[in-house]
Amino acid sequence: MLICLLACYLTWHLRKTWAPLTYTDEHPPARDNPVAPAQRSPAAKAKASRQQTPHGTPRSFRALLDHLATLTRNQIRYHHTNIEIDTLTQPTPEQRRAFDLIGVTIPLTIAA
Repeated sequence: MLICLLACYLTWHLRKTWAPLTYTDEHPPARDNPVAPAQRSPAAKAKASRQQTPHGTPRSFRALLDHLATLTRNQIRYHHTNIEIDTLTQPTPEQRRAFDLIGVTIPLTIAA
């Protein structure tokens, strides 16, 4: 139960922090009546109608997670040798922005 609660809490914070990179409404209008249906802000309507964020990236939260998953560590082994080299993929500008928004640096070298 606790792990599910922590996962929901983390997801909520990531959705809020990465709102500029996704279709998420960054500034939802305040509601007078909590029972009334939620209304989208003009900025959110513009994102949805253009199918792009203001930075020109068409991403849902799930698509952003999929894009972040392309940051990988690869192990290269040369044929007929025992030499192995670890390499990291180069982050895209959007991946850098996502990490900047959450205040975490992307490891650009492999720690021993």
